Amino acid sequence: MKTKILIIEDNIQNMYMLAFLLEENNYEVIQAFTGEDGITSAIKNQPDIILLDIQLPEMDGYTVARKLRGCEDLKNTPIIAVTSYAMLGDKERVLAAGATGYIEKPVDPENFIAKMKEIINTAK
Repeated sequence: MKTKILIIEDNIQNMYMLAFLLEENNYEVIQAFTGEDGITSAIKNQPDIILLDIQLPEMDGYTVARKLRGCEDLKNTPIIAVTSYAMLGDKERVLAAGATGYIEKPVDPENFIAKMKEIINTAK
């Protein structure tokens, strides 16, 4: 059975690239373009991993991460922030909101999967 990954990302180009990389590496991909849709999809689909943009319209990724951590069935699901927020303190703020790890944009397609696996394995 394939590992199921939910991507919550509002930028269509970023969504396409992440989905392509994951599908090429034999992951099942679920897409959500808003925080609210991402939360609904996570509850419904129970993904193995959640990739979360922080700059989302209406509800930012910090709020999404906190809400996901409040769901009993999702409290241990790895959440990896994939974001362009790279200033001092941004990583700590993302982790404090409930993310398991952090990958900076722009994503490097050559090492994205390895970096994602490293974050998940470190969190175990």
